[in-house]
Amino acid sequence: MSNKTITISHGSGGRAMQELIQNLFIKSFKNEELEKLDDAAELLLPKSRIAFTTDSYTVKPIFFPGGDIGKLAVCGTVNDLATKGAKAIALSVSFIVEENFSLKNFEKIVTSIAETAKDCSVSIVTGDTKVVNRKEIDGIFINTSGIGVIYEKINASCKNVRLDDVVILSGTIGDHGMAILSARENLGFKPTIKSDVNSIYPLVNESIKYAGYIHAMRDPTRGGLATVLNEIAQASNVGIKIEEQRIPIKKSVKAASEILGIDPLYLANEGKVVMFVDKNKSRQILAQLRRNPIGKDASIIGEVISKEAIVYLETTLGSKRILPFLEGELLPRIC
Repeated sequence: MSNKTITISHGSGGRAMQELIQNLFIKSFKNEELEKLDDAAELLLPKSRIAFTTDSYTVKPIFFPGGDIGKLAVCGTVNDLATKGAKAIALSVSFIVEENFSLKNFEKIVTSIAETAKDCSVSIVTGDTKVVNRKEIDGIFINTSGIGVIYEKINASCKNVRLDDVVILSGTIGDHGMAILSARENLGFKPTIKSDVNSIYPLVNESIKYAGYIHAMRDPTRGGLATVLNEIAQASNVGIKIEEQRIPIKKSVKAASEILGIDPLYLANEGKVVMFVDKNKSRQILAQLRRNPIGKDASIIGEVISKEAIVYLETTLGSKRILPFLEGELLPRIC
């Protein structure tokens, strides 16, 4: 491609767009279905339950410690499917790009998407590109949709949480939110705080042997751990108690949160899963999560204690306080 930037013609449907498709998308996402260049992908699926999800990504900055908007888009979609107990099998990826956006950076993002999709064993089978005039958006936005096959024995839903269920968190909180904030504002924290953006599917897949004991799963992205717990409490009409001292958090994230006056319970995460599981199998499930490097910091952080839609935090001082939903927007364009 001769251009060094994205131009309006790259979104026009003409020669420039065809060059983009052939020389970048087909080359990066190479698979038989995509190469047909049909308006829709044809997928042969087993006779099973299918999960479907869609999301859009507008993160700022688009490159950040630990990842970029491309990796985030793939992992975010795969993770949403994983929380239903589904293995992602196909994704769509659509771009809205600002005119004059660096083609070199666009190629880096596409390469990141391709590499992440390969790591997640999922194919990019269709997509779209639109280019808008300068200053109509900020750089690049990505929309993804994904479908996955749900493991036959699992029935995970926010409405399935039960009294006496145990709450398991797969790792440290706040890494992504603080990494984005630090990069955006050039805060220069040392050591550098890196995003946790990653696929949680390996953790879910390795826990499938306990499928009948896993009642709900969520990835605590926007709004953080506290907001996800409130969403589940309302969906199942249960009271949840979590213990502050059991919540894993990196020293660097904790220190940065204290300096900035931010509650890490509301910071976004992009590589963690919250599970509500049967009390009698909670230790086995925890041990299973810890066997995987991305689940090594997993911890039992609380339990379901009542039939009342509320979340309590038991502090390190032994007091209790209600943990409400996030009010307003803690940090916009986090994902």
